[in-house]
Amino acid sequence: MFMGEFQHTIDAKGRLIIPARFREGLGDKFVLTKGLDGCLFAYPPQEWTALESKMRSLPFTRADARAFVRFFFAGACECEVDKQGRILIPGNLREYAALEKDVVVIGVSSRVEIWSAGRWRDYNDRAAGSVEQIAEKIVDFDLGI
Repeated sequence: MFMGEFQHTIDAKGRLIIPARFREGLGDKFVLTKGLDGCLFAYPPQEWTALESKMRSLPFTRADARAFVRFFFAGACECEVDKQGRILIPGNLREYAALEKDVVVIGVSSRVEIWSAGRWRDYNDRAAGSVEQIAEKIVDFDLGI
């Protein structure tokens, strides 16, 4: 399980240090892809395989399902952690997530998310104002909160 928030920087070559706590769960190789809300999602191999299986079950006859699968898989790449604990984030993914220098790496249960610091701050500010309303909407999920 991934949890926590870590502040990091991305270097001029597009390399980012993955927090040691997250490297243990992600492994030496993992999948990085375009995420929702303007961030990147990182999945350990077993989680990616499970997600891929679920995506295959979506009806390819539906335009919205095709669009979502294309978005998710076209942006995906396998990342390998180097000896310094860094990954190289491809240019297209850096551009999508507006990653320039200051980066926030967060754990979200089964995945890791990589955010530009500015986008994360903006998202967090918006979400904080509506967390009670969201909790009321998801009460039926019996989360025990």
